[in-house]
Amino acid sequence: MERNEITRKIIGCAIEVHKNLGPGLLESAYEECLAFELNKAGLSIKRQVPTPVVYKDIKLECGYRIDILVEETVVLELKVVDEFNPVHEAQVLTYLKFSRKQIGLMINFNVTILKNGIRRYIF
Repeated sequence: MERNEITRKIIGCAIEVHKNLGPGLLESAYEECLAFELNKAGLSIKRQVPTPVVYKDIKLECGYRIDILVEETVVLELKVVDEFNPVHEAQVLTYLKFSRKQIGLMINFNVTILKNGIRRYIF
């Protein structure tokens, strides 16, 4: 499946979750519901994927985790924040770098209209 098709399906699933739950819940609740919708849409996912920090030639297991990895291709970082800030963007770009993935979506469920809470990143 092409990356644009995957991201389109992911966004559709996220919109479905947000439409049913609205803002105001914990990130873990959105993650659980989004995982359900992604599976229902026929996408393969992995949750809480360990991502080591690579310093020179050393892998450091520092506890970083990708919220959801979709089709071994798209990194999802879920948020429940008032607004995105530069550290959130840095987090997604770091996950893309260390996981050697090219596409990332950051989805903030703490918004009135979900399209205002979605950012796409290409590494």
